[in-house]
Amino acid sequence: MRHAIRLAQRAQEQGEVPIGAVLIKDNRVIAEGWNIPIAAHDATAHAEVIAIRKAGQILENYRLIDTTLYVTLEPCVMCMGAISHSRIRRLVFAATDPKRGAVCSALSLSAAPFLNHVVEWQGGVLEAECSTLLRDFFRAKR
Repeated sequence: MRHAIRLAQRAQEQGEVPIGAVLIKDNRVIAEGWNIPIAAHDATAHAEVIAIRKAGQILENYRLIDTTLYVTLEPCVMCMGAISHSRIRRLVFAATDPKRGAVCSALSLSAAPFLNHVVEWQGGVLEAECSTLLRDFFRAKR
């Protein structure tokens, strides 16, 4: 998660919402990403999606079996869809997102019966640190 936090800080330095994601397989980093929707002119350029896209290219497979995704904020609906479709086994996130979180907050898609894959998840890892990073970012923007 500390690596994901460093990536979130990179996003912040670029004027993006500070969210970072790291995908792990067999105890090594396969891919990483940070929010870049403003720079990329792409609403889908969330940290999770960037990491998933890179991992698919690296592993030459859209199915990211037996991987764990670490993210600094609870994923949104779009990202949970991508996580499920890519068959990521486990999701670990830091801060919950009461307004848009789609794992356990606003929605509970981690085990939705209409999805073809159940994602194991754990929230709250380094939550205070990531919440502070996000809160400070939005305070500075206002």
